[in-house]
Amino acid sequence: MKVIHSVHPDDFIHYTSSVIRDRFLLENLVKPNTVNCVYTLYDRMIVGVANPLDQQLELENYAKLRANYFLERRELGIINVSGDGAVIADGKTYQLKKLDCLYIGKGVKHVVFSSDDASQPAVFYLLSAPAHAVFPVTLMTNAEATKVKLGDPSTANLRTINKYIHLDGIKSCQLVMGLTILHTGSIWNTMPPHVHDRRMEAYFYFDLPEGQRVFHYMGEGHETRHILMNNYEAVVSPPWSIHAGSGTASYSFIWGMAGENLDYTDMDPIPVTEMI
Repeated sequence: MKVIHSVHPDDFIHYTSSVIRDRFLLENLVKPNTVNCVYTLYDRMIVGVANPLDQQLELENYAKLRANYFLERRELGIINVSGDGAVIADGKTYQLKKLDCLYIGKGVKHVVFSSDDASQPAVFYLLSAPAHAVFPVTLMTNAEATKVKLGDPSTANLRTINKYIHLDGIKSCQLVMGLTILHTGSIWNTMPPHVHDRRMEAYFYFDLPEGQRVFHYMGEGHETRHILMNNYEAVVSPPWSIHAGSGTASYSFIWGMAGENLDYTDMDPIPVTEMI
């Protein structure tokens, strides 16, 4: 399991594009018939993807965790971004269509992923954070998610936010998770940007057409940098960094946070006029 280490903002401003990609970009996450995870030292969040084709995949333990099983001291959020599939949690099966979310709490010993059709396999995006209490396994369909429309076509940032795991949604210890879908003609996500010192964040871009890219912006508001991202790639955003993107075509993205609180609105906005 690859490990992403924390970076100080004073060091970040000296990084080249290749170093930024090495320290923050999580690429090649989707591997057929594999559960592929990355361990970050930002609030010890684990980011991963399970892509079952013609066989079941079990969420195995990692030596890095020094645990008896993966969720002994952790919780897990799962969002399916492709074909229909199923997740089995300690023997109980949960069906996930595209954009459905499943929360699995601390103490669940066996998690298994499968696809309904190998020709149209599921792609399960995974976020896992340390947990101090037990919350029940909960399935929330996309239709049941809390939806908030933000932005405006005149600023090319009209979007619908879908909230799943948050203070008033699926209960968790510290995991907050949802996804954003941009409306036709809009390219900007999370604009104007913000930071939240009390939480880290990870973005996972999906439904980006072949040959297109997302310019993901990060860094302090007065020292911004960018990473060019492909479909099915994730990026880690430190608490001191903005996180915003602009695509060359329509796309969607999953956002997930861990840290000090579950308040989705706990953020400090940065006016566009103050960015450099």
